[in-house]
Amino acid sequence: MKLKSTEQVLIVGAGPAGLTAAALLAEAGVFATVLEAEPELPTNLRASTFHPPTLEMLDRFGVTDLLVSQGLVAPTFQFRDRSVGKLAEFDLTELADVCTRPFRLQCEQYKLNLALVDYINSKGTVDIRFGAKVTGIQQSSNSVSATLSSGERLDGQYLLGSDGAKSVVRHALGIPFEGFTWPEAFLVVSTTFPFEEKMDDLCWVNYFADPEEWFFLLRAPDFWRVMFPVDANTTESEIFDPSTIQLRLQRVFKTAAEYEVAHTTLYRVHQRVAKQYSKGRVFLAGDAAHINNPLGGMGMNGGIHDAFNLGSKLAAVMTGSAKPSVLDTYEPERRPIALEYVNEITIRNKRNLETNDLAEQKAFRAMLKEITMNPAKRRIYLLRASMLASLGVHQ
Repeated sequence: MKLKSTEQVLIVGAGPAGLTAAALLAEAGVFATVLEAEPELPTNLRASTFHPPTLEMLDRFGVTDLLVSQGLVAPTFQFRDRSVGKLAEFDLTELADVCTRPFRLQCEQYKLNLALVDYINSKGTVDIRFGAKVTGIQQSSNSVSATLSSGERLDGQYLLGSDGAKSVVRHALGIPFEGFTWPEAFLVVSTTFPFEEKMDDLCWVNYFADPEEWFFLLRAPDFWRVMFPVDANTTESEIFDPSTIQLRLQRVFKTAAEYEVAHTTLYRVHQRVAKQYSKGRVFLAGDAAHINNPLGGMGMNGGIHDAFNLGSKLAAVMTGSAKPSVLDTYEPERRPIALEYVNEITIRNKRNLETNDLAEQKAFRAMLKEITMNPAKRRIYLLRASMLASLGVHQ
């Protein structure tokens, strides 16, 4: 489908945030073009956690049941100590009175992307173009345009930059990406080893505290994914050395046989938030607007929440049911959540797992005990951990 109308929204990036916004526009019958630099949707392992409110939002497009059928339902999550075992377990089913999906779903994000593309294509007003690399953005008082590497230029009424942490759109706008980069990198190892059969009382989502080497143990549909911090100054050849990876895994659980390693991924981790979420007719969402460490699974979910907020507003403006001034509410509604909610929780999660300060370790364990024993405090904690609180659910 080749759209010719300039009465459209341009979306740069076909990840979860961009495709969610595109789905909202398609639902409203709004013309839009999604510009994705990759030749096709990636199917590599990226984010894999969907929180309860995200699943409820996606129900709107009829994709949640499909994701549940392709994923792994995880109603509980644990904090554990490498030496002593389980410290605390939290059960999201306690929130069944305020959400319809009281669990985390472990399902690779590419499965969402594929489902959203099918939904978008069924509506007929949104064109998704692959191999369309955006190199420049220009805007005036009444339109915005994107220039592709081919030299082609597309015009629209508004533009959404959802093109990842290295966002071309954010750079073109000259918006600073404020924050910091963690001194260590994160190594993710996927293995078929049956940890659930070997470790007592393990659930599907587990955070292991250890001042020498904390780790995160998460079950995806086909693999266990183990995430370790690694010295960023270590060479990749040393990090990916099979014997070194085996040593790390043997520290998780000692076994006579070698671990079967299916995938390994190394990435730098940042805590950054764009100084502005909009400039003129151009907006940022998802990783283009904010990135954080993955301890809590809030990055992709936060981007989808951005897209629902902004996509609904854009649909209303483009169909004439709202004035353009409603778009001014996007940044003050979403940016503080990235700064004061997601950043705060993910930074604290990392600190609690890695601290070698005995007083901090004691305080963390005491806090977990107090929360688990106090129903009111436990509910507050669950509302925050599930991201329901970030969307105004506080009861």
